[in-house]
Amino acid sequence: MIEVQHLTKRYGRVTAVDETLLKTNLGGWQKGTMINLERCLTMDGRLEGHLVQGHVDATGICTGRTDKQGSWEFEFSFPRKFAPLLIEKGSIAINGISLTAYSVRKKSFKVAIIPFTFEHTNMQLVQPGDAVNLEFDLIGKYIHRLETLEK
Repeated sequence: MIEVQHLTKRYGRVTAVDETLLKTNLGGWQKGTMINLERCLTMDGRLEGHLVQGHVDATGICTGRTDKQGSWEFEFSFPRKFAPLLIEKGSIAINGISLTAYSVRKKSFKVAIIPFTFEHTNMQLVQPGDAVNLEFDLIGKYIHRLETLEK
């Protein structure tokens, strides 16, 4: 179990259980590691993007980062068992950031990062070889589960 102390604008306290440590990159965090946090959506708020619960399914590895002169393209590998949960132009959360996947393959995908997202999240720090937290689309997970149970 890991504990991070003190909640302010810049620091927070969390407790990470074994399940979290097994499925996320949290075990590699050190003092000063930049993470993405945002408040939970209330159901009377405006919905944009896709439903992100903050429950990490797996880690992926950055395999490419390209400066596109105004945006950035990142490529990630991920465990093949999650392939049914990711579709072309489908939703994926990387380090808690809701993004659109493209060039989706059995074990890899790409995302484009616009300047605002790059400047205001830890995507600016992600380099090839780095592990990131992946959360696949919630609705896709339920559909896949139903299909699996029907077999």
